[in-house]
Amino acid sequence: MDTTDQETKNVVLVHGAFADGSGWRGVYDNLTARGYRVTIVQNPLTSLENDVAATTRVLDLQDGPTILVGHSWGGTVITEAGNHPAVAGLVYVSALAPDSGENTSQQYEGFAPTPNFVIDVVDDGFGFLNRDTFKIGFAADASDADAAFLRDAQVPINMSAFATPVKQAAWRDKPSWAVIATEDMSFDQAMLQHMATRAGAEITHVSASHAVFMTQSGVVSNVIVTAAQHAAGSAG
Repeated sequence: MDTTDQETKNVVLVHGAFADGSGWRGVYDNLTARGYRVTIVQNPLTSLENDVAATTRVLDLQDGPTILVGHSWGGTVITEAGNHPAVAGLVYVSALAPDSGENTSQQYEGFAPTPNFVIDVVDDGFGFLNRDTFKIGFAADASDADAAFLRDAQVPINMSAFATPVKQAAWRDKPSWAVIATEDMSFDQAMLQHMATRAGAEITHVSASHAVFMTQSGVVSNVIVTAAQHAAGSAG
């Protein structure tokens, strides 16, 4: 069936931990040039509840069916926030995808450790990525200058958020797509594959670091467009 007339034109982008929405600039530029209405969430990273609220606040502003996109921790956020009636489809970008009743930390159980992804937790319970391992662990395929900017602009996350379970996994009711970065040093590849497969996502693999949302913005944009073209009628 030709879905051109029904194509979803709204896209909401949700960043992950240790980052902010500015990393989506390449995706934003790509999609807006193609006629999409793109909005970027700025997560406070203070709790799952607060990040879901920030995302819901943006979803409430959309004027029709929306593709909801999450990177990394943003995947947990969209898994909960994606139950919003405006959401027609979900796109996971090297992202977490817990099931109902599961928390983020549980997703790591049984999978290989990632020794170059080092979180330093400060006294108030917020975590930063270690400066010395930031580039190799998070953004190995970014330029030294871009990786340094990401490192120095990183937003800490309240580590307790990783222990908060998802109430209802939206991917159980909404169609999903996933971009998996094959050189991701933040998550074990088997873990990413497991979560995306379990969610029934259509998977695209791309050679990239965990910062795939920035370093492979063209590939990510194309997957979002595919979702927009095929998720029509899923919202409601």
